[in-house]
Amino acid sequence: MSGARWSEVRAVLFDLDGTLIDSAPDLGRAANQLRVARDLAPLPLSAYRSMAGAGARGMLSIAFGIKPDDEAFPVLREEFFDNYQRCIHEQTEVFAQVDELLSVLQRNSVRWGVVTNKASRFTDLIVQRLRLFDGASVVVSGDTTPHSKPHPAPLLEAATRLGMPPQACIYVGDDHRDILAGQAAGMGTVAALYGYLGQDATVTAWGADATIDFPLDLLKLLDLS
Repeated sequence: MSGARWSEVRAVLFDLDGTLIDSAPDLGRAANQLRVARDLAPLPLSAYRSMAGAGARGMLSIAFGIKPDDEAFPVLREEFFDNYQRCIHEQTEVFAQVDELLSVLQRNSVRWGVVTNKASRFTDLIVQRLRLFDGASVVVSGDTTPHSKPHPAPLLEAATRLGMPPQACIYVGDDHRDILAGQAAGMGTVAALYGYLGQDATVTAWGADATIDFPLDLLKLLDLS
């Protein structure tokens, strides 16, 4: 992505978990409640953190070593969802520098929003709890459109709601699916290296237009202050 293209960005769309908020403690807690209910010892948060961006799929893979095609997965997933909904507000926090980043974007008339694979039943609770999201111009959840990332539909829906062409937006995320979705939507893409990334992630192979080590690094790309 050329320097001129970065300067033409009119909106920034963000993934949620691992990009704007650190929800790993509550996701890990919900998974550990499943283990304790089955007389298994809870695991340390460090065991869950790298897979927190994968939601139920990631948490259950760590907690029980199962995949979505496992016969036990649907029941465990629903129990996990119920646990998570009850503890969703306990330890989830906004990442350091995110408040300042969003303030600078708004001060420079760059609109911002959220595109997440998290279901709206959870996204809505988080948006209501954290005042940070009062400034969001758009929030698209995993069930807002018929497809979720890496399909481009959620990102294209966000651009439509913003009234902007996809080329005027960039997408920032910490998962390979985020970069694939952004590329398919025709947006510039930024990989957030401070996020969860996933186990054994090779971020250099994702093909993102840029990477950032900290949220405020995005301002350097956009030449904002």
